[in-house]
Amino acid sequence: MRFRVGNSSAGNGVHLVEGDEAINLSALETAIGSDLMGLITGQADIATLAALTAGAARVPLADVTPALPVENPGKIVCLGLNYVDHIKEGGYEIPDYPALFMRCRNSLMAAGQPMIRPSCSERLDYEVELMVIIGKGGKHISEQTALEHVFGYTLFNDGSVRDYQRKTHQWTPGKNFDDTGAIGPDVVTPDELPAGAVGLKIESRVGDEILQSANTSDMLWSVARTIATISEYSTLEPGDMIAMGTPPGVGHAKTPPRWLRPGETVDVEIEGIGICSSPIVAEEDLVSTEAAE
Repeated sequence: MRFRVGNSSAGNGVHLVEGDEAINLSALETAIGSDLMGLITGQADIATLAALTAGAARVPLADVTPALPVENPGKIVCLGLNYVDHIKEGGYEIPDYPALFMRCRNSLMAAGQPMIRPSCSERLDYEVELMVIIGKGGKHISEQTALEHVFGYTLFNDGSVRDYQRKTHQWTPGKNFDDTGAIGPDVVTPDELPAGAVGLKIESRVGDEILQSANTSDMLWSVARTIATISEYSTLEPGDMIAMGTPPGVGHAKTPPRWLRPGETVDVEIEGIGICSSPIVAEEDLVSTEAAE
């Protein structure tokens, strides 16, 4: 199944995607709620959706304005180095343990919403990533059973302010500017994709300019191994999100560096999941607009 959380003429909530149309499930069953947590936690039964949607009204998918799939995730865990060629272009050695960091809620925004280039830096970079949404929680999860804990997969653009990322050995500042991490628009359940979302083309673009192009089979740490590794130290909970790292081709590694510029729109795409588009807006332009209003 494929879901898009957002607002349409059928109301706000969880939309079941069927081709180029969508059904607002939240309008049919209040237990579903306004984001995916009702389905993730089992408050609403995903197995009954077919009967629930029989004869239901449909709206054009293009008319659904995306919102975050999970409005308030408990944890957003990110892998920093998960593709060998990206590790090399960044000047790092190949690690024997994943480079993990956290993102805060304020740094996230839905697909289609502006990605903000901060006023204190012009070095806003792009990173296309596979994102995992946890469905069943647990600790000390085995790699063999880890995929049973996945609710679905979506897209993530890990917008990174590189000069702030490199100020210290901890990447937190550069990875947590407000409105720099785009998620969505769709969440695809595991039955629609290869196990662990392996073997999918992954790409980022601005217009016709291809910035990154690789395959998820190139990941050093698989989804299963990553879930097992994180759950060694932290209890994973339903609705937690894991970003699986980016392939080579990021802007700071190009000559000259290729930073995102206001007025551009960056698209990140993964085969079978979709496209997440983000217009780039300068923070100072937003401030000027708000002041004028």
